[in-house]
Amino acid sequence: MPSDISAAAPPRQRRPAAVRPAPRSASPIYRDLRNDILSMRRRPGEPIAEARIAETYGVSRTPVHEAVLRLADEGLIDVFPQSGTYVSLIPIAALPEAGVIRRALEEATVRMAATRATASHIARLRAALEAQRELCAACDRDGFHEADERFHALLAEVAGFPGFWALVQQVKVQVDRCRRLTLPVPGQMAKVIAEHEAIVEAVAAHDREASVLALGAHLDGLRLTIDDLRAAAPLYFTEAA
Repeated sequence: MPSDISAAAPPRQRRPAAVRPAPRSASPIYRDLRNDILSMRRRPGEPIAEARIAETYGVSRTPVHEAVLRLADEGLIDVFPQSGTYVSLIPIAALPEAGVIRRALEEATVRMAATRATASHIARLRAALEAQRELCAACDRDGFHEADERFHALLAEVAGFPGFWALVQQVKVQVDRCRRLTLPVPGQMAKVIAEHEAIVEAVAAHDREASVLALGAHLDGLRLTIDDLRAAAPLYFTEAA
């Protein structure tokens, strides 16, 4: 793991944002804050200034506070009365359970995808790979992450279990923050594409067991990378659940 990994850099001062159109509810604020946290635009341990966010959106603090409480329920924000509100650290203890749940759901997904995949399904999966290659070549990390998500959602669609991916998304929020830290690592996006290619080829061959093995290699690679990240950026992680 390179010593200059961006994950190890301290949070940068955020520039004042332009005032946005006032939302009618807390939902847009919740969505934007959640996206900022999962994408690591807001880093673990970074303060959340509700008054500044309210000013940015042109609203009172009430919808901002509602959004913050929803994110606290998801474990993405910590609220300390009389102290402050912060983006939560990534809880090491929560990652293994999330990994087990994800593996169980996605193994079932690729096994069924290998059974059901049609020629048009395979064409769509290969097109998704090509989109990932283009984003990798452009060094578009945000776009690559979104393409990665679409690829896994497509596998669930091919399997006939689109709801499986929705469940995975609910349990992997902390893992997603780790994944976003890995993308600046040289060669990481190309490695992910190679792992995705192995999954697609196994599904295209209708080889259920090879599909599961290819998926397992993909998920195991992420687990090992998280171990490296923890060593490189210890201030972003906590042992607590």
